[in-house]
Amino acid sequence: MITNQALEPKTDWQKKIYTVIFEADTPSGKLFDVVLIASIVLSVIAVMLDSVAGVRQSYGSLLYGVE
Repeated sequence: MITNQALEPKTDWQKKIYTVIFEADTPSGKLFDVVLIASIVLSVIAVMLDSVAGVRQSYGSLLYGVE
């Protein structure tokens, strides 16, 4: 864990956000991790599908939006 005081959250909302992002042992932290991983996987799938010319021709704008 980084102990630099400049990075320590100071306000209540900063502490809540810090907890959600960096503490994976809380329910909200676990949900954040799952949503982040799902977003990354969805983005990678969209990029893979976009590399196929036929799929890009039919769904290019949708894939661009998903990316």
